[in-house]
Amino acid sequence: MMILRSSPPSPFGRKVNIAAAILGLAGDITIEKADTTDATDSVRIQNPVGKIPVLILEDGSTLFDSRVILEYLDHRAGGGKIIPRESKPRFAALRLQAVCDGALDASILQVYEGRWRPPEHHVQKWVDYQAEKIARALAAVEADVPPLDPIPSVGQITLACMLGYRDLRFHGAWRADHPKLVAWLDRFAAQVPAFAATKVAA
Repeated sequence: MMILRSSPPSPFGRKVNIAAAILGLAGDITIEKADTTDATDSVRIQNPVGKIPVLILEDGSTLFDSRVILEYLDHRAGGGKIIPRESKPRFAALRLQAVCDGALDASILQVYEGRWRPPEHHVQKWVDYQAEKIARALAAVEADVPPLDPIPSVGQITLACMLGYRDLRFHGAWRADHPKLVAWLDRFAAQVPAFAATKVAA
């Protein structure tokens, strides 16, 4: 049995859970909560940089971050399922994953600015810089909405998790200006029950 160290609100942990469900591997994974702020949590040993998610394999070795874990799960499921084998769809999926991961990184930095720094020390220029990254990413994907494959790719999984995180932490403010992505996420949620199953309350 594999062990996934994560935290329910983590969009990167959510990526792993959704991918595992899509690939039929959810039953092979036990989920253990990790606290990256706790210096005594073993996650800092399992991943030297102390970030989640971490996947602990049956032999005790570990994999991180979410992109590596998703590639491993695809390999374990036989390959070519959520990471296409053919060049054009493969790199389209990886490119979409990259832009959505980037938007997630920027979103989390915005959250950390509010969580870790007192208001009088907030740097608006820094917050705006992250917001601009997210706005450009959303605009780019809205302008060229990806298909929804019968087996969603790593890019499509990451897009759903990115939009879900914007709903969770930023009250869904993205929705008003991105109607195509709203419709796309509705289709993803209808097709992939794990999306609703991994949702956490704000």
